[in-house]
Amino acid sequence: MSGEALAWRDPPPSQAHADEDLLVGRGPEISRLRALTNPESTAGRVLVVLGHAGAGKSVLLADLARHARPDGFRVLAISGRQPETNLEFAGLHQLLRPLACHVHDLPGLQRDALLRVLGHEQEASCADRLVTATAALSLLTRAAKNRPLLATIDDAHWLDRSSLDVLAFIGHRLDDEQVVLVLSSRGLAPPPALGSGFPELHLGRLSACASTRLLDSLPHPPAGRARSQVITQAAGNPLALIELARAVTAGPSARQCSVQLPLPLGDALAARFAGAIAQLPALTRTALLVVAADIPVGSSTPVAAPDIDAEALAPAERLGLITVETSGVRFSDPLLQSAIYHGAPFSERAAAHRQLAASLDHQPDLQAWHLAAATLRPDEAIAARLESTAALARQREGAVGAALALERAAELSPGTQDRARRLTSAASAAVATGQAGWVHDLARRALAIGADAELRLTASRAAGWALAWTNQHPEALSILLAVANDAADCQPSVAWDALATAAIVAYLSGALRDRELVCQVLYRLERQAPPHGSRAADACSSGVLGACIRASTDPFGGRADLVARLQTLDAAASTELAVPGAAAWVLDEPGLAIRLLTDTINQLKTADVRGNSGVALSILSRAYADAGQWDDALASAAKASELAAANQLDVVAASAGLTAATVRALRAEAGDAGGELARVLARVGQAESSCIGARARHAAGLAAFADGSRLTAYAQLRQLFLSDGTPLHYHVSYLGIADLAAAAVRADRHLEGRRIIAHAVLRLEGASSPRLEQLTARAHGLLAEPADAVAHFERALSDPAGNRWPFERAQLQLDHGELLRRLRRISDARPFLAAAAETFRGLKATSWARRAEAELRACGIGVADTPGTPEALADLTSQQREIVCLAGSGLTNREIADRMFLSPRTVSSHLYRAYPKLGVAGRHQLRTVIAPAPSLVTGSSGAVNLRIPERRPGA
Repeated sequence: MSGEALAWRDPPPSQAHADEDLLVGRGPEISRLRALTNPESTAGRVLVVLGHAGAGKSVLLADLARHARPDGFRVLAISGRQPETNLEFAGLHQLLRPLACHVHDLPGLQRDALLRVLGHEQEASCADRLVTATAALSLLTRAAKNRPLLATIDDAHWLDRSSLDVLAFIGHRLDDEQVVLVLSSRGLAPPPALGSGFPELHLGRLSACASTRLLDSLPHPPAGRARSQVITQAAGNPLALIELARAVTAGPSARQCSVQLPLPLGDALAARFAGAIAQLPALTRTALLVVAADIPVGSSTPVAAPDIDAEALAPAERLGLITVETSGVRFSDPLLQSAIYHGAPFSERAAAHRQLAASLDHQPDLQAWHLAAATLRPDEAIAARLESTAALARQREGAVGAALALERAAELSPGTQDRARRLTSAASAAVATGQAGWVHDLARRALAIGADAELRLTASRAAGWALAWTNQHPEALSILLAVANDAADCQPSVAWDALATAAIVAYLSGALRDRELVCQVLYRLERQAPPHGSRAADACSSGVLGACIRASTDPFGGRADLVARLQTLDAAASTELAVPGAAAWVLDEPGLAIRLLTDTINQLKTADVRGNSGVALSILSRAYADAGQWDDALASAAKASELAAANQLDVVAASAGLTAATVRALRAEAGDAGGELARVLARVGQAESSCIGARARHAAGLAAFADGSRLTAYAQLRQLFLSDGTPLHYHVSYLGIADLAAAAVRADRHLEGRRIIAHAVLRLEGASSPRLEQLTARAHGLLAEPADAVAHFERALSDPAGNRWPFERAQLQLDHGELLRRLRRISDARPFLAAAAETFRGLKATSWARRAEAELRACGIGVADTPGTPEALADLTSQQREIVCLAGSGLTNREIADRMFLSPRTVSSHLYRAYPKLGVAGRHQLRTVIAPAPSLVTGSSGAVNLRIPERRPGA
């Protein structure tokens, strides 16, 4: 029997419709495979796809075949079959059988050799291997002469040796033939007979983000703790994700399984492993059960199970079921641990856990876990042991370990009050994990018991936190405000934490009534005397949270005092909420925000927390973007998105996605930005959060700017404010006020833009930050008459504090330089334009950099040509070259004129003079000239245009 007996060629019947789901997260792999069948390339190509069982090899090959047929390829698709492994040329017979009609066109020896392979020749003599291989190569190349051919060989590890030898021979000789050969094989290396000289594509684990997307694509995706269990145990294996998700949603017993233990498999999948396991010796099965009970779910670290004889494991090792190393034992398949563990009756599982517990006197937390796993009924003694070891579990596994220990202790508690207390403690501990669904489930179970008032307040606070970050704002705000009110006298720390979360909810919703309700409770808490005996640290914490709450509800009122209070902090005051860092960003203090948020993330990385930093990372990415650290912003946003996806933190995912979309839009990556915006609005729309809605409109407007779509840009940015100046969001809308003015100018909506912005500025109350002063000055300058505009620009540029926002300062410098040039003040314009161009280049804001460079050229300053300029373009002037590139990218003369501040007639004249130099007859041939230098193309034909409903007054 072979170790391959544990795997399967065809997916279970219930799995057949999920083929498309298995492609989730395989974008780069799909692109590489499809590139093999590019019609423009006819050279012979070979690729070996490698990966573990369930990684999606078969589905990727099927996708390649579907993609190749419309491109004119003839597809030969075969798969290795285990029963035919020892049949000579069985695989080659499968492959060449559809081409049997062409065999008679081959020379005599080759024809006879293939007739024997195909079973059409009855001679008993064996065919010469070289002749057979040569004949197979000739047959494939003849078949591909008039039509390219794709041959996909799935499960090549099950092909017979003779067929693999022939395929290796063919693969090494596909030079100029129109033949593509793709093989898939299990494991990390191709079959030995195939050799290792071919290009390889390794299918690794799916990321947490891709795993989440795959689960969301299922008809009944798991939620809460069960979702985390599935993601952890599947370890990025697509088939494991699907099968475990089905088991969890189909069976109550699976949903109640301890997080530390393997999830049970579905009946169909368990049956596939059962046959192989049953053939193992009893001693081996017992040893494997102890190993399965000892390995933490999802762990990639081998474990050294106690009192296990290596000889007992040898049969399983020979079959490839496990790997035995000096450091311990590891399963070869993420589902095998579940099959072994749940394939044994409970009595045997309990015996394995007790055996493990007996050897763990030096690790009381793990010992308590194994004793709990061997217990069927509530047991206060074991529950107390688990609860007492929660601190040790936190040191070993962070917040997750502590929450798991407390949850299991609650499940084993005979008394209802003890159960409620332990569930409440578990919910509070789980907040740091960022697993909102799990937190809500723990809190809900605690509240359902009917515990005492103080426990109910703590549990409700945890439930409100979970609802806040899963986009259930109305319910979250109601619960959190009630907790803050009711806990004000008896549990002030709980009250302050609840109100801080409520303030974030009010900021996200943007509704005036929500902010008023938060301020009412804040007024009460601030005027309440601290309880007798309260620590100074608690008073300091409440003071910091009070400043943060005021910043969230009124970012312009008392700003100087709030900033001063935050600047006294050495570190973020709350690792759960990253509240101080978020408040610093709202108050337009990017440097302070970065410091506080970095401190928070570092605290969450410590050994005794190891929590989820998705919330802090999403805010940090925004601060990085404002501070001009765009690469850091993208990296933080990507990590936040991954953590948010794994834990269903919809608001965090939306915020991080918007930051990434904004940076990509500013870098003229409009296509990427548009896709990101669509995903964000699918999660959290404007109806639930005016903050998200305003940020999405701003990002969409910037993307349209980069794409040269001025009307679309204005249509998006115009909706940041109503006609009377009422902002869509009381804070975020003002961050786009200057871009709205620029869009109004470009779209020839000067009067409307001037009126809206004047009304919007009048609504501001309190002291504006240097950032807002700079933005409003730029907005007024763009829409003012030239003489007045200069004064607006100069006033803003005189404040050095504006340099803390590099991109916005560069925009202001560019607008001022452009105005000075139009006023014939060339010498005055040059320094501003040069500074703007340098900043834009550093940020990789290519379209903005080109605009600044065009202005510099108009001022008589030479700017180096973009590397890689085609030779034909080198004969043009710099202005002609830019016009040609813009025209070749699809822009009209009017759009080019608008972008370069020329008249359409001038653009037409430059193009007319450029055509003879380029050797083209007209505009339609320009793409062939500029194709070698794609970096010169600054626009695309498709503008980002989000279909967001118009906002009505009073909405």
